[in-house]
Amino acid sequence: MHYDLIISGVGGQGIITIANLIGLAALEEGFDAKQSEVHGMSQRGGSVETQVRIANHPIASNMIPFGDADLILSMEPMESLRYLPWLKPTGWLITNDQPIINIENYPDPNILIKEIEKVPDHLLFNAEEIARKAGSSKATNMVLLGVASPHLPIRKTTLLNSIKYFFRKKEDKLINANLKAYEFGLAFAEKMLDQHLLQTRIYYDQ
Repeated sequence: MHYDLIISGVGGQGIITIANLIGLAALEEGFDAKQSEVHGMSQRGGSVETQVRIANHPIASNMIPFGDADLILSMEPMESLRYLPWLKPTGWLITNDQPIINIENYPDPNILIKEIEKVPDHLLFNAEEIARKAGSSKATNMVLLGVASPHLPIRKTTLLNSIKYFFRKKEDKLINANLKAYEFGLAFAEKMLDQHLLQTRIYYDQ
């Protein structure tokens, strides 16, 4: 088994937190895992991208070759399109549809959506709205992790335990908010599965 994903967005959206949680969970499951350095500006508002590789054998490089990514997971639509050259033909593009307009020449969001919809296997949705329904708009990144989890070769219980461990020094209120946002994201993904709009192998345990 070998699974590659790219996580993208802008600074302040919790991109690195998602990558760290997935990497932590992968190691807990006994996989080898490598995470690339952040590319772009990691300060708030700047472009951020990290690559995570998971395998049941030693991984030689932490960089994903062009056309090899199984999943692009993005907190922002323009940033999702930036990494399409890395996506394999059978790969999935999952992205929040809410733009962060941080540059003067930011493209028309409607054009971005049309480009995303050209990707055969994509899921475009309002992650911020789901986070608000879960009770914390600050946990949008956990919603993204929940939506992506059916694609990952990691069990649901391991991801939940990783969230608890990662935020263990925080207040219980914050830990529970992140867990709830993850569950809401997962519930959304399951709804898409039930409607046959999202066809993928289910790895997580019930």
